[in-house]
Amino acid sequence: MLIKTGVDISRLNREIRRALPKIEKIYNVGKKELVITSTYEGNHSAGSLHYANDAIDIRRWPVDNNILDELLHDALGKDFDIVHERDHIHIEHDPK
Repeated sequence: MLIKTGVDISRLNREIRRALPKIEKIYNVGKKELVITSTYEGNHSAGSLHYANDAIDIRRWPVDNNILDELLHDALGKDFDIVHERDHIHIEHDPK
């Protein structure tokens, strides 16, 4: 797993931190290196779970979004949301 320069994962809450190895495993299957590009730092939407230390952004993986969604939802479970942004994938722990 790689962490973009300036990104700090030390403040991530337990559930999102526990998800990192699962996300990394999915990326490894695709022979890609997981790169975390953002946690709490940077500019995010008001009320974003980034500021609550419950969200990360990762580099996109060149694969069909439906396949990636299925892999991530199966691995992470219903308490996580995956949002495909233009230049990254947003993953947040957001229990319903």
